[in-house]
Amino acid sequence: MYGLPVTIRLFDLPLHEFLPHTDEEIADVSKSMGVDAEKLRRRTHMLSEFNPMLGHRGCRLLITYPEVAEMQARAIFDAAVAAAKSTGAPVEQPEVMVPLVGLKAELDHVKERIDAVAQDVMKEVGTTIVYQVGTMIELPRAALKAGDIAQSAESFSFGTNDLTQTTFGISRDDAGSFLGEYQQQSIIEQDSFVSIDQEGVGELIKIGVERGRATRPNIKIGICGEHGGDPASIGFCETVGLNYVSCSPYRVPIARLAAAQAALKAKGEA
Repeated sequence: MYGLPVTIRLFDLPLHEFLPHTDEEIADVSKSMGVDAEKLRRRTHMLSEFNPMLGHRGCRLLITYPEVAEMQARAIFDAAVAAAKSTGAPVEQPEVMVPLVGLKAELDHVKERIDAVAQDVMKEVGTTIVYQVGTMIELPRAALKAGDIAQSAESFSFGTNDLTQTTFGISRDDAGSFLGEYQQQSIIEQDSFVSIDQEGVGELIKIGVERGRATRPNIKIGICGEHGGDPASIGFCETVGLNYVSCSPYRVPIARLAAAQAALKAKGEA
């Protein structure tokens, strides 16, 4: 990332995903940790969740286990220093993205740990690291309270996959069993996990943008998720004033073309 900005989202997996599950995995972890296998099995069972995607994940994991946030922050800042030494051009600005924030206090709590690690690294290497801490907006509450959250967040990224899930109350992994029927019966026109639901999810994005920029006028705002490669969604992002879209690598050419078309259309209408 020679001389370029880098945005890194912190771990967003549920705690459940990090735990050993099979007997073989438990045996391996037991051996490496020097912990009794049965004790490890009981602990794993205690930490398992019925609905992990709405459970102990994102910033919640970083708050209850702050060492997870600190470890990632150190990796990011150490890497920025190492890249600058090896290339001669520093990473323009590491941007740390905190996931699943719904409360300003959650972001403040995690940001405090990130800032502390940044200060430690700067003291160790004797240089200044310019960085930002932003947040994912992927819960309806976060969109509604974007004005408050922007007091601490220097950037927003709308996580449209989770925002769609939490707005509709539909699991993306299970929706395929009935959304096709919804389309056939004209209940919906398109799959909202493919193209942004502009009337519902889109309204939350508009609210988040307006309230976030009312607090921090120059805040950098974009979206990430599969919607970032959908031309119709990119056109919507242009109309609400987003700065960027993030998508899978293979969708980048389509996204660039759609973004250019959307910009030209907006310029023509203006």
